[in-house]
Amino acid sequence: MHRRTATQAFMPPRSPHSYPSAAGRKPVISRDDVIAAALTLLEPHRSVSSLSLREVARQAGIAPNSFYRQFRDMDELALALIDRAGSSLREVIGAARQRALTQRSVVRASVEVFMQQLRSDDRLLHVLLREGTLGSNAFKHAVDQQLNYFEEELRLDLIRLAEIQKTGLHEPAITAKAITRLVFAMGATAINLPDEQLPALAEQLVVMVRTILVGTQTLARNPSLADIDRPPAQRGRVAA
Repeated sequence: MHRRTATQAFMPPRSPHSYPSAAGRKPVISRDDVIAAALTLLEPHRSVSSLSLREVARQAGIAPNSFYRQFRDMDELALALIDRAGSSLREVIGAARQRALTQRSVVRASVEVFMQQLRSDDRLLHVLLREGTLGSNAFKHAVDQQLNYFEEELRLDLIRLAEIQKTGLHEPAITAKAITRLVFAMGATAINLPDEQLPALAEQLVVMVRTILVGTQTLARNPSLADIDRPPAQRGRVAA
């Protein structure tokens, strides 16, 4: 069975007018065409900021001046790539969580999809991982915004799952942030690992995420445990 990548799931069908003309140049170019061309140039160890306008234009089959009809500059293209990566990955990973709510472990399903995207040909996850650590301040801010979106969607799913399983949930927002930041930090490590080491890393990640969930469920049943290591004046407050 053919599995659609995150890019294929997100991008609309291409217009017949967007295909190359006989002369090798496209008579009409869209933002999606430029974004797709940039993605094909991103090797595993190459960041968005290393791309040049001329090579993106050449890959897209347009003259360099035509690039400016869609983007002001390469920075705007990079921000569009980060936004596309975040939106597409949230769709794929969120769908996996929804299926798992009634089929199998939500944690394992989510981790498996994340690891699959790490080796996906569309390189969307690479965009977030690379620019979140190596990009400019503007790019890092854009990636952080995407992680905030991941956290909010995960928070809602965790609340829904806790209601279904009657487990309780202590501080859903903090729990979602802890899981999201952990997974992406591990992903930044995994991006440089050989394929044979990924299954072991995925198993470690499953255990880490489950540990966070067990902890938040325990605190939901025993709220006083959250105050054990706090000064008396701060007990009962949410940790910053």
